[in-house]
Amino acid sequence: MQNEPDSTANTWAMILHFSQFAGYVVPIAGFLAPIVIWQLKKEDIPSLDLHGRNVTNWLITQFLLSVLCWILLFVGIGVLGFLILAVLSVIFPIIGGIKASQGEVWKYPMTIRFV
Repeated sequence: MQNEPDSTANTWAMILHFSQFAGYVVPIAGFLAPIVIWQLKKEDIPSLDLHGRNVTNWLITQFLLSVLCWILLFVGIGVLGFLILAVLSVIFPIIGGIKASQGEVWKYPMTIRFV
């Protein structure tokens, strides 16, 4: 286990959060890229582990919320749920990435803790 300079750790943490946007280019990449980065770098950069856990928990929560919204489409309020989830799916990674670049670990709100 190496001690990486803070700027390198912060940069990788920021990349981890922003990698969720890869899903807009390649659909499954937004889910896989953060997890792969976390798993590959957590041994080299121990501070990245908490960021990876936060992002993974958010991705799982986001998936479950989208399933709930899909079910609620039949009642008519699923569209509103999808709109709110879409906005949060852009805002949360941006806030997380900005905080990570400053050396802070940001816990995504409304996230269920799985890992």
